[in-house]
Amino acid sequence: MNKFDYEFPVRIHFGQGCFEESLKKELPSYGGTVMLAYGGGSLKRTGMYDRIVEILKESGKKIVDFSGIMPNPTLRKVQEGTALARERKVDLILAVGGGSVSDCCKIVSSESEAALGVVVTASGTGSEQNNGAVITDEEKKIKGAMWGSFADFAILDPDLTKTVPMRQVISGAFDTLSHCMETYFGRPDEINVSDEINEAVQRNTIRNIKRLIQDPNDDHARSELMWASAMGENGILKLGKQTDFQCHMLEHQLGAYTDCNHGQGLAVLHPTLYRHIYKDAERKFRRWAEEVWLVQLPEDGIDALEDFIREIGLPTRLSEMGITLDEATTEAIAASTIITPGCCKQLTKDELIEILNECK
Repeated sequence: MNKFDYEFPVRIHFGQGCFEESLKKELPSYGGTVMLAYGGGSLKRTGMYDRIVEILKESGKKIVDFSGIMPNPTLRKVQEGTALARERKVDLILAVGGGSVSDCCKIVSSESEAALGVVVTASGTGSEQNNGAVITDEEKKIKGAMWGSFADFAILDPDLTKTVPMRQVISGAFDTLSHCMETYFGRPDEINVSDEINEAVQRNTIRNIKRLIQDPNDDHARSELMWASAMGENGILKLGKQTDFQCHMLEHQLGAYTDCNHGQGLAVLHPTLYRHIYKDAERKFRRWAEEVWLVQLPEDGIDALEDFIREIGLPTRLSEMGITLDEATTEAIAASTIITPGCCKQLTKDELIEILNECK
């Protein structure tokens, strides 16, 4: 895709190689103290940290370091960031990383009243597009939604995805596919413009994951996957829809109890969950099978999804992730899962237990 700027409502700078130019363009609009927020050591190992620090210093900014944001950000980490931002009177939070960093910083921004900018290095969650955040309360073992600030701006440079491991890239891209499916199977069942756009984004995501696995240096595939991620969560596919997200709700609680990788957890759960619900929306699942997977029957579409998951190297069973759930933990996960109303069938606690057991 060619470079472009776009606002809906986040101001987006998109395009290969756009990172430095876009950041330099944005910085003069903000005050003198910038919190540089990021996760682990990869930002420093790849040299990205030094590049950003140099740009911030050239722009006359004072830097406050906020590091160590974990893959499943905790409420404690949010509170740490909020206290730091307030204490240092931060003007702009610059969140650099994937969805976990962005999620954490959206809440910190809201609580500290500092503006927020996001530099995406790991696409897939589409977190930079909205004000929702998934935060884990470790004490209560609840991984759930919180609502924070929209970012003022987000920089989506596909080149930056080369700074993260391929397994993380693929896992993130599957999260994009999951977001699309969770929206697609929400009400109404009748085909509509939002769903037809959604089908195209699903096909695009599937095709470009395969392309990127064949050639990790495929810049076009990285570009397409980054924008597909944005499309999954910028609200366009959800217009006129009551979304589903039952699979996400179940995976969130699986993550609360196991701290598992989000995309991998979704890959394990999706096919099994769909086998439990497809007969309640057979017409929609049939169309999905035909339009996305190019097969005819709903069951064949679900099989194609599972085959695709195997093909791209993601797990199809919890045991492949090193996760063993005893009966009590399985029941606790199911009991604490929020049952969402948007899908063709609301799953019961007992059905969630069945799904978890079938996924072991």
